[in-house]
Amino acid sequence: MTVTVPAPTGTTPSGARRTPPPEPEDLELLLLIRHFELTLLRLFEAGELSGTTHTCLGQEYIPVALSRLLGDDDFVLSNHRGHGHFLARHAEPYGLLAEIMGREGALCAGVGGSQHVYHRHFLSTGVQGESLPVATGVALALKGTGALACAYIGDGTWGEGAVYEALNMAQLWRVPLLVVVEHNGIAQSTPTAAQMSGRVAARAAAFDVLHHRVTSLEVGEIRTELAPLVAMVRQDSRPLVVEFATHRAGPHSKGDDTRSPEEIALAAAHDWYDRYARLFPEPFARIDRERRELVERIAAEVTARPPSAWERP
Repeated sequence: MTVTVPAPTGTTPSGARRTPPPEPEDLELLLLIRHFELTLLRLFEAGELSGTTHTCLGQEYIPVALSRLLGDDDFVLSNHRGHGHFLARHAEPYGLLAEIMGREGALCAGVGGSQHVYHRHFLSTGVQGESLPVATGVALALKGTGALACAYIGDGTWGEGAVYEALNMAQLWRVPLLVVVEHNGIAQSTPTAAQMSGRVAARAAAFDVLHHRVTSLEVGEIRTELAPLVAMVRQDSRPLVVEFATHRAGPHSKGDDTRSPEEIALAAAHDWYDRYARLFPEPFARIDRERRELVERIAAEVTARPPSAWERP
């Protein structure tokens, strides 16, 4: 079953929808995540980082929109592309970068790295589909408390059997579970159309799990749209799948973009960054510069720290 909410009513005299400016706090967070991710790619290019990383360029607006709908007692379970999820949940860019670089002050003493972070009701994993069964168990423990578990997955994760087992249990047990699907149309290097038949909505419906699709890029509009649905997850203790039609503006990981130039251009055309820069030039330019300079300072300080020392308990 797909649930809908009323469409926004704000229009220009010609009938076109107005785009309200984002709140300063939202724009600050959006641009913090953007420059954090760009800095990671530059650090990899400079040989300052080891392993790999998966940036959320182009998709930052999703966790930012959800951030104010989640409470302190809620749990967030993320995936391999989780830096934006973390920064929208916790304003701790120093600790996150230290974790990724294995430096002093790291969130998990440097043993989790980019993909495996556990910190204050936040857990990320690089194993496809792993977070959803865990989130279902967490949601079961939260049932009746008013809190919920929020799990982020991608469209490629629907190829994992654990997703269906988790949805089945979540609906049978009526747990407060919010499943956020970041549907960017490509699973690493495979177009979704080449590896997934049908629709996400139909797969949720197979378990009688409610589904809602979001196409907007506007943080405030998304938040207004989802607020009553997230409240329903809490109050009625039931799972909900929210599918975002989004675009990945960056590579899969630190440089392996297999898409055609036309596909990359299409993703760039849907990037909120250029849209906001064009629509709101003054506040955007100022806050963009401030966030870029902040992340530069963070990177310089964390890079100068000694390696993290982990002691077995």
